Amino acid sequence: MLPELFSIGPFTVYSYGLMTALGIIAAIILGEHEAKRSGVGEDGYIMGLGIAAVIGGYAASKLLFWITILPQILADPAILKEYLSNGFVVFGGLIGGVLTAYLYCKIKKTDFWKTFDLAVPCVALAQSLGRIGCFLAGCCYGRETDGACGVIFQNSPYVPAGVRLFPIQLVSSGLDFINFVCLFWLWRKAGLKSGMVGAVYVITYSVGRFFLEYFRGDLERGTVGALSTSQFIALFTVLIGVGMVLVRRGAER
Repeated sequence: MLPELFSIGPFTVYSYGLMTALGIIAAIILGEHEAKRSGVGEDGYIMGLGIAAVIGGYAASKLLFWITILPQILADPAILKEYLSNGFVVFGGLIGGVLTAYLYCKIKKTDFWKTFDLAVPCVALAQSLGRIGCFLAGCCYGRETDGACGVIFQNSPYVPAGVRLFPIQLVSSGLDFINFVCLFWLWRKAGLKSGMVGAVYVITYSVGRFFLEYFRGDLERGTVGALSTSQFIALFTVLIGVGMVLVRRGAER
């Protein structure tokens, strides 16, 4: 794989970072276009939202990852330095991003639900590109498999070398892109009450993540009983999504 794409002197371009950046840029460009078209926000509204959500999401995803490895941190605090640039829990990023976006809308005095509806297709698009970065870097890898679809990583510091693994990153990327297409169609569909597209995203992502976790091979993300940390969180977020549907159905548009 290609965890490092190229270097210019001391500056190295990493595939995961590049694909994540491209995902964020694509999400902001699409969001700005749709915000202007729909009248959700003025020029720069989604740009500001995106920057705030990325900062809040990054902090929350890192914090949740550190919580999952808390026993190791307590035993050897020096490992925090090792996990400054890697080690994230996507669910933490989503939760942190949503909370940051809510505060952003409060400060801007804009409609959070309409903004949320606009944002979630963009988020799904960014995720689909980001997961390609995971594949190139070798992180978030799948379980060992004997299937023909398995891939063998050789140059990644994150994944066992020479072992045939299920390409869960590419499957996740494809499903995220399908989710983006469906959510974008719902966003453009007339007659839906505000908040419904966001609710659909919460449900589809939670259900998809719960089942995809069974194909993951990296166990450092922590467990809660028989479930991974993400599966445990997904049980609650899918209920939140269903609750959003019920609440927003009874709300004024």
